[in-house]
Amino acid sequence: MKTVTSKDGTRIAYDQSGQGEPVILVNGAFSFRHFSGSVELANLLSKNFTVLNYDRRGRGDSGDTKPYAVEREIEDLAALIQAAGGSAHLWGLSSGAVLALKAAASGLNIKKMALYDPAYRIDHSGPLPPSDFQQHVTALIAADRRGEAVRYFMTKGMGAPGFVVTIMRLLPVWKRLTAVANTLPYDAAMLADHIPGQPFPADKWSSVTVPTLVMTGDKAVVSLQNTAQALAQALPNAGFRSLAGLSHTNIDMKVIAPVVTEFLSR
Repeated sequence: MKTVTSKDGTRIAYDQSGQGEPVILVNGAFSFRHFSGSVELANLLSKNFTVLNYDRRGRGDSGDTKPYAVEREIEDLAALIQAAGGSAHLWGLSSGAVLALKAAASGLNIKKMALYDPAYRIDHSGPLPPSDFQQHVTALIAADRRGEAVRYFMTKGMGAPGFVVTIMRLLPVWKRLTAVANTLPYDAAMLADHIPGQPFPADKWSSVTVPTLVMTGDKAVVSLQNTAQALAQALPNAGFRSLAGLSHTNIDMKVIAPVVTEFLSR
């Protein structure tokens, strides 16, 4: 494990592997650097790149200086990019894809971005989170009701069926989910700049000229597929890929890794 110190003094932990141009893995909600998908992707990409697989603040071995702000997470990425040599590619998943976008918009030295299922909702093709979603999940965490926060986030925010979450409570994965539940308000805040169900404003991403590949799976819910396509169209320098057999919850890194490698190496 390595660490960097962010601008506000927070320690950010990461693992580094491989050789080549640096790629930073930016995980989504519930994920951290020891999450199986992150470890697998890091191993696959490290055949061609130097991979920095980090814990977003509040997760794993990283610190969690209060108060939280999205800008602090951008500063965390700035510190990681500096540690990587001053510039890097980014892989972003779900809310991590949104964080990567915001980091690029802030002017960080990002070479390319590969984004999977950015977690915005730009239409009414699926259930939308309640208008007080961020406030409610924050209140649950403030009351230390982690299990309820996980259930609420997954059902009301991600659209997971209630019976699926009930089954998950009986599995070993539930302990890992509740361990990072304190960061769910951070993921909610990451998406708060966009009104759910509304299209992107025409100029929202016009400043993000970083070459970008936006991906989704052809088994993803329609709302996420629509968002990915809309984002690829909104970015000035982006392409779009729909990957066969994948969804938001079924992400095969053996399918993802070659696509990301080809794009970043191009």
